[in-house]
Amino acid sequence: MQVKQCFVSAPGKSILHGEHAVVHGKVALAVSLNLRTYLRLLSTTSGEVTINLPNIDTFLTWDVTELQPLLSDLTVDSSVDNDLDLNLVKKLREFTGIAEGSTDTRSMAVLAFLYIYLSVFSDADVLPSLSVCVWSELPTGAGLGSSAAFSVCLSAALLSAGEQISTPLSSQQQQQNTARWTDAELELINKWAFQGEKIIHGNPSGVDNAVGTWGGVLRYHAGKITPLSRVPTLRILLSNTKVPRSTKVLVSGVKDKINKYPSIITPVLESVDAVSKTCEQTLAEMATDGTSAKHYSILEDLIDINQHHLNVMGVGHPSLDTLCRVTLAHGLHSKLTGAGGGGCGITLLRPETEPSVVRAAVQELKEAGFDCWETSLGGPGVLMHSPNSIPQNTLSILNSY
Repeated sequence: MQVKQCFVSAPGKSILHGEHAVVHGKVALAVSLNLRTYLRLLSTTSGEVTINLPNIDTFLTWDVTELQPLLSDLTVDSSVDNDLDLNLVKKLREFTGIAEGSTDTRSMAVLAFLYIYLSVFSDADVLPSLSVCVWSELPTGAGLGSSAAFSVCLSAALLSAGEQISTPLSSQQQQQNTARWTDAELELINKWAFQGEKIIHGNPSGVDNAVGTWGGVLRYHAGKITPLSRVPTLRILLSNTKVPRSTKVLVSGVKDKINKYPSIITPVLESVDAVSKTCEQTLAEMATDGTSAKHYSILEDLIDINQHHLNVMGVGHPSLDTLCRVTLAHGLHSKLTGAGGGGCGITLLRPETEPSVVRAAVQELKEAGFDCWETSLGGPGVLMHSPNSIPQNTLSILNSY
């Protein structure tokens, strides 16, 4: 293993437009969220493999000689698209004592790590000793793509360590802060990240790991994911209402409404589709011609319209009504992002929005019990970092394990 140490990061994701409608064949726009997950991989001579996940208080170590027998009868092939090796997943559950059907965050993160590690190094005579530490700015379980960012980071770091892809930020390039892989290498990273997502979520769409890999804005329609070329970075306020919800129940509720009121809800879905397409066109104009007040007015209108659509579908919530009411009182426009029924919302911030306006809105939202982050949409996907390009507090955490 040539890599002695590497740092990588991947972004979370937000749905800009198209929630729920996408399930029924309409266009959705998924966008990278500039709250990132960071990973440090360190090659060791300990004869052990260690995973440290301080966000979820998980610190585990295995001897490589204990893991080696798990590679017998392995069927994964990193050169082609493939389904999960269910035999390996079963072995890993037995090895770790994670019961069949268990889906808690800690268990799924451990399974995903071990699965990708063993698969990537399946041809090695001896499994490499290494230590991996992952720290995320993203809250878990909030619909912001935290598990996908985790899987993307794991895939990029382990594939680089296994020399299946390059190490784009070599020791001779340390004057650079960050580097990206080639398109072909990103495809491989995304493929393995999707495997991690399958372990964690069972039947994911592939959108979250694609956003984590490529960043920017992705168009999702009828199972096809298309990165949009050249998109502007948008400032937002992200708010977590901390109201728990079940995506499965909410999706089912929308389906029931369609079946009950097809002549009412079907046109709503068509209108959401038009919102997504209008937003896509507006973002393209902003990237090509530069941003203007007119563009931001359109984006604000689309946010308001789509939020009303989502309320009509039955996936709103009083907490999200509070978010929209509070931010609108400060001249800002908000909508839910993701499944709804609570969860998170995004608020668009114009370039000229005064910091005092944002502070005032955040103060009111925190008083309502929300967590808030001022961040941006549309930033880069997975990156390799030099240490000096990682936030100091995050670097300290990564280096302390």
